[in-house]
Amino acid sequence: MSGGSRSSQIRSIRFALQVKGVEATARVLGIRLQHLEARGSDDLESAFSATARERADALLVTGSSTFLTHRARIAELAMKGRLPTMLSFRESVAAGGLMAYAVNMADFVQHAAVYVEKILKGAKPADLPVEQPTKFELIINLKTAKALGVAIPQSLLLRANEVIQ
Repeated sequence: MSGGSRSSQIRSIRFALQVKGVEATARVLGIRLQHLEARGSDDLESAFSATARERADALLVTGSSTFLTHRARIAELAMKGRLPTMLSFRESVAAGGLMAYAVNMADFVQHAAVYVEKILKGAKPADLPVEQPTKFELIINLKTAKALGVAIPQSLLLRANEVIQ
């Protein structure tokens, strides 16, 4: 199996687990989900058109390099469609998205460096345990909230690691 196909399989598994978790939470909260797929910039317009047709109340954007790359366009389309958007990257909120609950990338990269050091010292990658990130941050963009007419509760603002004015 080539590295590319293994990486693709891992991304597919990770996405399936994200979806399963979101679906379970939606059931508990009584929220109806609509799954949309966008594999690149050409798909974004049609995905946002579908949210308008279905009268979506909000948008959850999963963690994907595609969505990180097109974060400004996603923020623009969400604003145009008046969709409060929960994102997976701090950079997406800085680009105009409403909020993100995201991995603390500094911690994540530092942890990855520890793994690189172990491998360079002779550890076999297959012998190293698979670990998930443990530090997450809540980032809220108040400028976007105001533009969308969304009131962010004070209790949530107090929990935020960063509030973009």
